[in-house]
Amino acid sequence: MNEQDEQDTERTAEQEAGRTAEHEKPPKAASEDHSPSEASEQAGEQAEQAPEAGRQDGAQVSTGIETAGVPEAAIPELVIISGMSGAGRSTAAKCLEDLGWFVVDNLPPALIPTMVELGARSQGNVARIAVVVDVRGRRFFDNLRDSLADLEAKSVTRRIVFLESSDDALVRRFESVRRPHPLQGDGRIVDGIAAERELLRELRGDADLVIDTSSLNVHELRAKMDAQFAGEEEPELRATVMSFGFKYGLPVDADLVVDMRFLPNPHWVPELRQYTGLNEEVAAYVFNQPGAKEFLDRYAELLRLVQAGYRREGKRYVTIAVGCTGGKHRSVAMSEKLAARLVSEGVETVVVHRDMGRE
Repeated sequence: MNEQDEQDTERTAEQEAGRTAEHEKPPKAASEDHSPSEASEQAGEQAEQAPEAGRQDGAQVSTGIETAGVPEAAIPELVIISGMSGAGRSTAAKCLEDLGWFVVDNLPPALIPTMVELGARSQGNVARIAVVVDVRGRRFFDNLRDSLADLEAKSVTRRIVFLESSDDALVRRFESVRRPHPLQGDGRIVDGIAAERELLRELRGDADLVIDTSSLNVHELRAKMDAQFAGEEEPELRATVMSFGFKYGLPVDADLVVDMRFLPNPHWVPELRQYTGLNEEVAAYVFNQPGAKEFLDRYAELLRLVQAGYRREGKRYVTIAVGCTGGKHRSVAMSEKLAARLVSEGVETVVVHRDMGRE
């Protein structure tokens, strides 16, 4: 499967996930003068010309960053976008491009340090770089671990965004374009998906931000990216509080999950059934139940403890999933109150009601 085929699959998969028929051109780099492919070629030429860069025809490839004489403040911020094929990597990259990031698609992992070095020597013109890394990198993908280790040794600020999606959603997207998964070989699409999950398992575990796009459209994915990257100043911690219904499945991108089914269900109160947890009467009913306010107070206290640990470990994002049976009443009301507590304590917080309105 060539690069153009993969780009077509990504683009059509994003359109299916967003339930939209618009056709977009391949993403351009944030620089006005160079496309992502040109930036990748320039990075490769620089790697070939520099004595320390080595070659890629079987010889060793240096992934060190030579920043002698370059102020530390000039080293650009780096975001690595990866994840499952068909999960929306291109949409995430385009969103960062719109926010002013210099975006390079399908850059071989061994060249990431070289790209950062070039950005550091741009005299501040390239302050933020986003690199899309995926299985199209083939043999280069094995170099990612070494590149990440060298970036950490050089104190480069980097984050990993991982795009996730369910097997059902991915199969549906690949079947809609009638193209094979890049790793399926002579097998089925599900075989390629399973192979890719195994290949990316360790990277997913190291990700700073995991976004499940199974039920997201293009605009919702963009909103999630904007919420995390649009601010001029990076907050210490960003939180997403997500209400959901257990009968629709657990959110795969949740860091913490709590269950509100210990509270009476407003669904069985006829005058409240038609409303959601955003309604004042429903919220009052939920929080007048024994244990509701106590749970909110104690869980907020627990989150303060967790937040402190996340900050010490350098974790910037946390997704808190609050569930009830259908994701309509109890979980919605509790999510709103919990998010308000986090905001009052200085945590930048986004509220998402995943399943509200599905009934």
